[in-house]
Amino acid sequence: MAIPLNIPFGLALTEFIAETGFPAVAHHHDFSWERERFLINAIEDYLTWAFPPNLPTIQHAVINSIASEQLSHRKGISNTIIPNVYDFANPPQDTNVCPTDIKERIGLKEEDLFILQPTRVVPRKWIERSLEIVNLMELENPVLVLTHTADDEGDVYNQRVQEYARRLGVKIVSVEHLVGPEEDYNNHNDKKYTIGDVYQCADLVTYPSGYEGFGNAFLEAIYYKKPIVVNRYSIYIADIEPKGFDSITIEGFVTAQTIEKISTVLTNEERRKQMVEKNYQVGNQYFSTIFR
Repeated sequence: MAIPLNIPFGLALTEFIAETGFPAVAHHHDFSWERERFLINAIEDYLTWAFPPNLPTIQHAVINSIASEQLSHRKGISNTIIPNVYDFANPPQDTNVCPTDIKERIGLKEEDLFILQPTRVVPRKWIERSLEIVNLMELENPVLVLTHTADDEGDVYNQRVQEYARRLGVKIVSVEHLVGPEEDYNNHNDKKYTIGDVYQCADLVTYPSGYEGFGNAFLEAIYYKKPIVVNRYSIYIADIEPKGFDSITIEGFVTAQTIEKISTVLTNEERRKQMVEKNYQVGNQYFSTIFR
């Protein structure tokens, strides 16, 4: 009932709630006006009526302050902001998967730097910036590791990423086929790892997205106490950065200063520990599943 990916279903839900007065909570992540591909369409009346609907028995929630303002301005709908959160009250257990175990499965050496891109392979993730970071790093054997599928919006962007990686001479590896909701040790050939296991292997997390509804991968990196490079996308500037996180930021492009900060964090254990511990405390204060 927000982003119109299933129009018949959204219309059916709206009609059902309108006719029955059934009470509902609508927790919105993305709206049609936030995606360029929906701006020109032939169903504006459907979008206006049902995505989302303004009905008296629906309580609306959004995940960031900009969406909250736009929903009120565009549709006159009052709403509550419920951002992404993580279970900071319970720190992650030390993983029982040796990092070299995962590295061996994907052809990495023990000394290779594990640079993690924990997102889908879609254009708004700006993975080119991550490739440029790896290309410019002067540390030994950095490898960019992708965790999620490249199939959500077709294969054209994935082909572009792979070609760009070849031109830059960057090694890029996908672990999408190895990641599942639970660890699986029943059959070594089909062994699955959780996303937490993969984070535990990371030396650095890259998150250069041009747009995000909030930034769940940012919170995951903070939770698993990993240094992170993040592009200052609009929601990060409005709702995350003011909380005081200590992260390496870029303004849409990678600079020599960016690489210098990354090198310092990766080679200075005291600086790295100071960064990740502070970030965990900030995350616990503002984005914990326990209401404060």
